[in-house]
Amino acid sequence: MARYFEDFHEGDELWSPGRTITESDVMAFAGLSGDYNPAHTDYQFASKGPFGKPIAHGLLALIVSAGLADRDGGLDGTAVALLGVNWQFKKPVFFGDTIRLKLTVGSTRRTSKGDRGVIVRDIAVYNQNDEVVQLGAFTTMVLARPA
Repeated sequence: MARYFEDFHEGDELWSPGRTITESDVMAFAGLSGDYNPAHTDYQFASKGPFGKPIAHGLLALIVSAGLADRDGGLDGTAVALLGVNWQFKKPVFFGDTIRLKLTVGSTRRTSKGDRGVIVRDIAVYNQNDEVVQLGAFTTMVLARPA
């Protein structure tokens, strides 16, 4: 169910469902992005690297996180625009890892027009071992409830 600006309150928390990152996801992302770095696509090369095996692209996990952040449908029909992303890559995401998000409303402010507002959702991305692998924030403009 879509939520309007007034439905978001600082400190509100939500957990997303999980999503397993597969080798197919990584290869599809490599093809789409053109990033064929052997750390992601070459088992032989990656076996000699610092992680001993291939890792998912950091940006792939970020993009999957953007999708997971909206799986509850809360912004369907009320999101106006994604205004910004602030992101940190803390640990690698491996093929077969299942990631899920803890979303916390960090701040809200109504725009000068009054018919919309800006929310900042702080994001912590966890793997199946409850390790934080990425941290960040999505800043989104959202419609206010009609008068």
